[in-house]
Amino acid sequence: MPAHSPARRKDADVAVVGAGAAGLYAALCAAREHASVVLISATPLAQTASYWAQGGLAAAIAEDDSAELHLKDTERAGRALVRRSAAEILVQEAPACVRDLQALGVSFDADRFGRLALGLEGGHSVRRVVHAGGSATGRRLVRQLSALAAEEPRISVFEGARAQALWRSGDACRGLVCDDGRVVSARAVVIATGGAAALWARTTNPPGSQGVGLLLAHAAGAELADLELMQFHPTAVIGVRGREGFLVTEAIRGEGATLHDGAGERFVDELAPRDEVSRSIQVVLEQSGAQSVGLDMRAIDPALFPNIVAALREAGLDPTSELIPVAPAAHYMMGGIVTDLDARSSIPGLYAVGESSCTGLHGANRLASNSLSECFVFARRAVADALSRSAPAAAALADSELQALRELPAPASADRETREALWRDAGVVRSEAGLKRLLESPHPLTGLIARCALARTESRGAHLRVEYPQPDRTFDHEHAVIDGSGELAWQRWS
Repeated sequence: MPAHSPARRKDADVAVVGAGAAGLYAALCAAREHASVVLISATPLAQTASYWAQGGLAAAIAEDDSAELHLKDTERAGRALVRRSAAEILVQEAPACVRDLQALGVSFDADRFGRLALGLEGGHSVRRVVHAGGSATGRRLVRQLSALAAEEPRISVFEGARAQALWRSGDACRGLVCDDGRVVSARAVVIATGGAAALWARTTNPPGSQGVGLLLAHAAGAELADLELMQFHPTAVIGVRGREGFLVTEAIRGEGATLHDGAGERFVDELAPRDEVSRSIQVVLEQSGAQSVGLDMRAIDPALFPNIVAALREAGLDPTSELIPVAPAAHYMMGGIVTDLDARSSIPGLYAVGESSCTGLHGANRLASNSLSECFVFARRAVADALSRSAPAAAALADSELQALRELPAPASADRETREALWRDAGVVRSEAGLKRLLESPHPLTGLIARCALARTESRGAHLRVEYPQPDRTFDHEHAVIDGSGELAWQRWS
């Protein structure tokens, strides 16, 4: 039977690649509009990177909060690189997404009066972070949304499948080809594959977070942007076998945990934006030659963060009686597939949401917990836009086209040498010499990251260059964009 025969081809209104928070919500939003959906998940449902997310959803819900204040905090954290129009959408629509998730059965933490219990995290001026089970937010969200997706008859789940290549006919994306030979035809394809932090040797992310969606989109001709802007989370456990890179959520510092150098002294405002805290830790480590600083959470009620406390105890650490060794680790890529405010990429019919996208929302430094909110706000906008457009005429996939797509190499995984090189040469602090070494990497995304980093001849947010230690105002609101042919240009986004 030919691989592109009807038995091997699945037609749908929307194809979603990736089954984390953004992908699951996009699929459910489409199904609620009576659209047919194919959801492609490389892992079994509820085992994606979002499952491990400890942060919550940032939303201006409290009486002393407002969309305007949330916007101000987002822009302050983003270091004059935030796309204001994207941030305005996020702060205005995030509260409605929280309510919708509640309607879908997600149970968020509440106080004894039944009001949402809001957490305080770095860069936020008020409590506005919604959690589910404290640090188990990702787990509870993904578990509930996965259950709904599995039960929804309009959603066909391809578990254990990976997108081999996007199917582009003329100027538009018309579907994709899976690595098992199945062809999915769709009026819209939504990339929701997460970020690329696992390209770095020291990371908080699971091994699969290596920019797969970015490579798929770029191979089809889509624009990428801001690849130099990798956020390093300040407090990842270090030196503990089995817990290397384990993220200790920022919410713990919001409740009063402190950071200490080898002499036991505090050295940073623990609730400053992440780039400041990570940089301050890095300075301490370089000056002292130590591998870690100490996170003191002994005064924190263990009942507030049971999952973290249990995980640390399993690793032989008791956070109620000793300091936890932590250091920065690659955590979140602000860059990704360039999208507009409806999540449309530069290729008609191709959308990107969540960490695989780059709306410009996060600027040069993501405000804590804006990312989960972004997943839901822009997934809903992507689906609404896709389904509002007239369905294109059915397209045929010729044998020669199918063969060409099958012969395209699958998005590459980085080997250990590449991951070590990225950590060494594109870590918290970068130099021209190190970045030039990365240009020779055989991994395609590594070279693009290095090109963007070399082009940004300044230090801004998550990007620190030793040759250019200060921000250059000429780069304010300038985004490094790589087009489908590999050319780099600077763009300003309205």
